[in-house]
Amino acid sequence: MKGIEKITARIAADAEKEKAALWEAASERIEEIRAEYEKKADDAYQEHMRTGLRDAEQYASRIERTAQLETKKAVLALRQEMVSEAFKLAESKITAMPEQQYVEYLTRKVLETGFEGDAQLVMNEKDKAGAGPVVVEAVNAARREAGLEGVLTLADDTKEMLGGFILRQGNVEVNCTVDIILELIRGEAAAQVAKVLFEE
Repeated sequence: MKGIEKITARIAADAEKEKAALWEAASERIEEIRAEYEKKADDAYQEHMRTGLRDAEQYASRIERTAQLETKKAVLALRQEMVSEAFKLAESKITAMPEQQYVEYLTRKVLETGFEGDAQLVMNEKDKAGAGPVVVEAVNAARREAGLEGVLTLADDTKEMLGGFILRQGNVEVNCTVDIILELIRGEAAAQVAKVLFEE
């Protein structure tokens, strides 16, 4: 009986050793698998963080670019509005000139056309009745004094205009209305007006 007990004890001891060895190997493998999956999880987390950060930066960049574009549009619209207001103010200042100053301005502009021979001055109704006759007289006097031929008269018809005049000689017309003068200089002067308004 003693022999059987020894054999049984030995088998049990061997089984215990094998069980311990298997447990140790399994524990090591479990640790390896855990470490491997922890690394994968960490890598995935880091990748998600990088992707999320990149996406957030791209989104923020798009928002910033859009905001800058909208700001530029708003500033440009405001500048254009202010330039337009500056030209409206110029229109009102010209049309609201004191009578004597306005007559002198119109007389100078008519003489600057350098017309030869007879010509007619087309004006709006207000100027035809007010400044027109005085301008015609002043221009004719200046031309006589300069020894130039031809007579300037007021045209029978009138035109819708802010102010100024159209000099007519037959079928040829020289447009010196306030409307057209401001329109012509607007393109050239807009940049300078904006510079003055915004101190650029």
